[in-house]
Amino acid sequence: MLLLRRCPSLTRLGRVGTQRYQAAPSFASRAARLCSSSSSSREDQRSYQHASSGASWKHIVAGLLTGTGAVLTYGLHHQEAEQADAGVPTAEKSSRLPVFSNDEVTKHRSLEDGVWVTYKGGVYDVTEFVAMHPGGNKILLAAGGALEPFWALYAVHDQEHVLEILSQYKVGELSVEDRKKQEDAKVSDPFSSDPERHPVLRVNCKKPFNAEPPPEILTESYITPHVFFFKRNHLPVPQVDPASYRLKVEGLPGGALTLSLEDLKTRFPKHTITATMQCAGNRRSDMNKVKQVKGLNWGISAIGNAKWSGARLRDVLLALGYGPEAAQWARHVHFEGLDKDETGTAYGTSIPINKAVSEEGDVLLAYEMNGEDIPPDHGFPVRVVVPGVVGARNVKWLGRILVSAEESGSHWQQHDYKGFSPGTDWNKVDPRSAPAIQELPVQSAITAPADGAVIDRGDDTLTVKGYAWSGGGREVVRVDVSLDGGRTWQVARLRSGDDGQPDEPSPPPGRAWAWKLWELTAPLPPEAEELEIVCKAVDSSYNVQPDTVPPIWNLRGLLSNAWHRVKVRVAEE
Repeated sequence: MLLLRRCPSLTRLGRVGTQRYQAAPSFASRAARLCSSSSSSREDQRSYQHASSGASWKHIVAGLLTGTGAVLTYGLHHQEAEQADAGVPTAEKSSRLPVFSNDEVTKHRSLEDGVWVTYKGGVYDVTEFVAMHPGGNKILLAAGGALEPFWALYAVHDQEHVLEILSQYKVGELSVEDRKKQEDAKVSDPFSSDPERHPVLRVNCKKPFNAEPPPEILTESYITPHVFFFKRNHLPVPQVDPASYRLKVEGLPGGALTLSLEDLKTRFPKHTITATMQCAGNRRSDMNKVKQVKGLNWGISAIGNAKWSGARLRDVLLALGYGPEAAQWARHVHFEGLDKDETGTAYGTSIPINKAVSEEGDVLLAYEMNGEDIPPDHGFPVRVVVPGVVGARNVKWLGRILVSAEESGSHWQQHDYKGFSPGTDWNKVDPRSAPAIQELPVQSAITAPADGAVIDRGDDTLTVKGYAWSGGGREVVRVDVSLDGGRTWQVARLRSGDDGQPDEPSPPPGRAWAWKLWELTAPLPPEAEELEIVCKAVDSSYNVQPDTVPPIWNLRGLLSNAWHRVKVRVAEE
């Protein structure tokens, strides 16, 4: 997670209020070596923004600790290996370091006093590492204490290309007595109660769980079964008792409203919509082929289509007093989930108020998915479904709604899920300069045949399948397919239902929330030994996908929607 994008600052930051007990190799040379290495980070590693002049040191240090556990995990083993190679027993080396009590460690909780942490009996002074971390909107967790609880929660941050350096920050050993206390207080794996997942899913990250189905399965059905619907979690899946579940709604003249699950089901009419949900990082792997980006390496299947049922958000807000008076000042609706980190900070985002209260917005407080209770991975017992909008705003395990004049201040609204120019790099990115992603651009992808497949020439024809979708309720009106890399094109057949079944009725203009599946069967080009198959979709506003990735490349790999291309080989029988 810890991309050292601010290498120039390393030579400017001095030690702050703490003494180094162990000599280390040249810090600048190690940092320069690390800066030159490539990175394949994961999307949950979201503390990517520059530590701006307005950012507090508290947030910078907190961001540091998001990855420190991973660093020290490797560092301890690496240091022991080096000592063994040098013929010096680990215990002998360790014995040369001072022994500290836990009380002494806890005195080092700030830059002024130094930032110390403990891990498996070792004491580490990581103050110097603060300058290397771009920051993170988190509360200072591990400073002056043990890394184990934090490391258990953020196990995703284990990346070897940054772990080697931190082994040099060991300054001592924790006393035997305090080490015993820590071992007795070890926490269990916070992901141990996560639900079981289908083994066919292609896992991008285990903790927190992020996975997508194989493309050939994705478009087998118009409605995506929940077991094959992509999973995008930022934190452990919370265990929620439906009987005691309460949703808090605040910020309107009617005062705070607390709703049980039964209230949502009985006090408000039930509405059902068919809506596609897509992760902002869908098809990030295409951008990685051009230049490495930061985030989970999603393929083309971080998207799915489902039937969602629940109460309309509009109805709930009207019941709480939303009206002309509130419309004069209300601009945003915040959502907070019940999935929280160790600080109690919940996953949160917001959407514009106009989307939330519009009759045509179709925003749901959904408690059913495909006619059944929403499964735990998808937000049980209630999630907000904001059709036509990026998946990040469709908050799962919904616990709180707030009507506000201001946009959500959460990390995921202010610093993540934003698009930038291809020329913006980590040294000059300013998250405040870009709006939060809401509606997504037009998209399509080929799910069959797979890239690298071998086609039998004896079949004479080739069938190409895929999906197409556009955000903001814009309907896909056409999908063009080329078998020769884009020189000539044919129009695919669109459908909004399963083969052999009637299509769903055409949606009203501006409310086309669901994808279209498409198919083209065409003769194999004579004597062709290789085909480059390309697809591009056109929506009702005549938006069309860009032809290549470089003009839309961005450092987070979001909004990847260039023409999708697969190459297949044609072989004789």
